[in-house]
Amino acid sequence: MLVVAGEPIGIPGGQDQTYPFVAHPHYYWLSGLRRAGGVLAFDPDEGWTDFRVPISQAERVWEGADGEAGGLDIADLPAWLDNRGGRPLSVIGASHPKFSGDELLSQRVCREIQHLRRPKDAGEVALVTRAIEASARGYARVPEWIQPGISEREIAIRLEAEFFLGGADCPGYGTIVGSGANSAVLHWPASGRRMAAGELVLIDAGGSLDGYTADVTRVYPVDGQWSERQRDLHTILLQAQINALEGCQVGVEWGDLHVRTATELAEGLRQLGVLRCSAQEAVERETIALFFPHGLGHMLGLGVRDASGLAPGRSEARTFAGARIRMDLPLEADYLVTVEPGLYFIPALLNDPEKRSKHQDQVNWESLDPWIELGGMRIEDNVLVTPQGPRNLTAAIPK
Repeated sequence: MLVVAGEPIGIPGGQDQTYPFVAHPHYYWLSGLRRAGGVLAFDPDEGWTDFRVPISQAERVWEGADGEAGGLDIADLPAWLDNRGGRPLSVIGASHPKFSGDELLSQRVCREIQHLRRPKDAGEVALVTRAIEASARGYARVPEWIQPGISEREIAIRLEAEFFLGGADCPGYGTIVGSGANSAVLHWPASGRRMAAGELVLIDAGGSLDGYTADVTRVYPVDGQWSERQRDLHTILLQAQINALEGCQVGVEWGDLHVRTATELAEGLRQLGVLRCSAQEAVERETIALFFPHGLGHMLGLGVRDASGLAPGRSEARTFAGARIRMDLPLEADYLVTVEPGLYFIPALLNDPEKRSKHQDQVNWESLDPWIELGGMRIEDNVLVTPQGPRNLTAAIPK
């Protein structure tokens, strides 16, 4: 088996510049190494052999690289493979420019490694906890920053600065700050838009440390006061999120938990007059996906959505309450997951003629305009599943 770190990707038109390199998580998890070009080779009779790219003089001059890369020279890898010719080979992690393995075998081994990485050990949990502490430093200051006239980008810059000052290496992913109608865009990149009194702002951001990231979402009223409509929606969403957190128990099917949460949200929308139908009908007919179009959450670790996917033996992603979820598996001890239900009024969905026709009798279409002006909400925490019950690692960040 070869586990490949990957190669830097050049910036188009950027001469010799590359995007920041991130080693494939399978490689990093097994080696603890971040250097590009490395390969871990495994022979079941001999164990692991570490091949690395030697540090060049240019790296020493331009980047201050010091010492030797360690391991065997990557140039020795072809000979290592030649000595094992005729045996099945799997290649996982990043693709390799020269070597490829048996495709089906590689896919099977990759799935097995991914499943092995799902439970987080104490060291991994400690790193995520430190990333969360750095993130909490930023979120603690958000209420003082949010005010009419400030831009989304200003909030993002200040928040990320606090992550760094708190000990994070970098943001774990592209920081999302959406105000007003932008709060209904699921992955809205912070823009120069300035916030106005009476609006909502949704922030989805987290710091990363040694590759392990926090992933937190909170929503705030711009002027510090909820309108009645905002408060009613937030109350429904918050209670559903709290119930979903409590539902993160060993053995619980993630898809079932998603459906339970979608049913609670549908009932809340029915009480607000947004839905005409029952909560059960909204789930069965997938109407709730107009307002909750994504999964309940995903696994977390080396980056967001790390090691998500299907349980062993499951070969096809399924749809739950109209949403394609990122993880279709039963929860097990030491799984680290996000719990992030949302309620959104997305014009691209609600103004789609086909969806309006399909859900004509389920939605109170005449009453949607003021809700569309509101935007959207999401609340997200990071939860460690334990035999004693869920442990919310981000509970100290107010919501």
